[in-house]
Amino acid sequence: MGIAHKVSITFKELGVAPEVVESLSTRGIEDAFPIQELTIADALEGHDVCGKAKTGSGKTLAFGIPLVQRLAQGSKGGVRGLILVPTRELATQVTEELEPLAKVSNLKPLAVYGGADIEKQISKLKKGIDFIVATPGRMIDLLDRGEVSVADVDMVVIDEADRMADMGFLPQVEWILRRIEGNHQTLLFSATLDGAVDSLVSRYQHDPIRHEVEASEVTVEDLAHRFITVHDMDRTKVVAAIVEAAKRTIIFCNTKRQCDRLSRDLENLNVSAQAIHGDLRQRQREKALGEFSDGRLQALVATDVAARGIHVDDVAVVIHFDPPDDHKTYLHRSGRTARAGGSGVAVTLVLWNQELDVKRLQRRLALDIPIVEMFSNDERLTDLAAWDPVES
Repeated sequence: MGIAHKVSITFKELGVAPEVVESLSTRGIEDAFPIQELTIADALEGHDVCGKAKTGSGKTLAFGIPLVQRLAQGSKGGVRGLILVPTRELATQVTEELEPLAKVSNLKPLAVYGGADIEKQISKLKKGIDFIVATPGRMIDLLDRGEVSVADVDMVVIDEADRMADMGFLPQVEWILRRIEGNHQTLLFSATLDGAVDSLVSRYQHDPIRHEVEASEVTVEDLAHRFITVHDMDRTKVVAAIVEAAKRTIIFCNTKRQCDRLSRDLENLNVSAQAIHGDLRQRQREKALGEFSDGRLQALVATDVAARGIHVDDVAVVIHFDPPDDHKTYLHRSGRTARAGGSGVAVTLVLWNQELDVKRLQRRLALDIPIVEMFSNDERLTDLAAWDPVES
């Protein structure tokens, strides 16, 4: 199994085509991330690849570059590439990231997912598509209707296989994979490779080359944790007080609507904030991320899915405006503030009717920390790391 090392390698050195290298360069992408460095050369040679890497590690280009390059070198006609992803947001995100590479390679991609007009997707398919980025359910709908065929598919990508398993999609994924005929290359990426994912690898990959990025998992010990009881009418002001003191902050909400509302309310309190979620155009998301990275924006208000595209170091605080549903989500969100070996503060805001759920979450995290009541004028909000909740 390959393990990433520290010296970064250029895409040219990995055997990536000049036009693709140039397209990446225009977006400021010069050096390969560890997962890209490990997998691209093997995938370009036609091997099945099994990559273990967390979300946010650069997986999209790790499978996208070989897919685009190999399809461009092959014969034209019909859908020859298929990327399966768990959510519509991810389908959109992957397609947008690969579109510039597809364009310079004279390929046409299409995202297909539920919740969008299937007739529009069918009409685009009829005009000629080279590869599809699909959620399993919508792909099955199209196959059932006879509107698309996977008979000529040369390359299959299964992205976020562990999430597919968690969401109960693996039977649908297998239904699709069984319909792909002839010799084809399969790339699979997942944060974990055990259980159901491992059976997928053994059943549908042929002698895969396995690569693993040594990602330092964020642990409870890496973070300072604060749990604060707030009053609903004062909650936004508490957030504003934390952001004003901490500067670069990511705030998590459970819905897109809540993200929009909170970012507007923060702006009204003279805090520069921007919502970031799947309904925004790619250009809007990139603008917000750019302003956040260079310090012009104090806070990003994000959904869990949108946060997958946020790779910014030096985030001082993560605020759980809506407490997460489970301990994995808590660590995943909170890890945004402990990137690149840094430390950070994770703050969970707790309304009176959320206390039991939050205490259950604390037990799963083995965190025995008091939930402290605070109002927006509390001085402790200006330096969350400095006070000890046990002594409060």
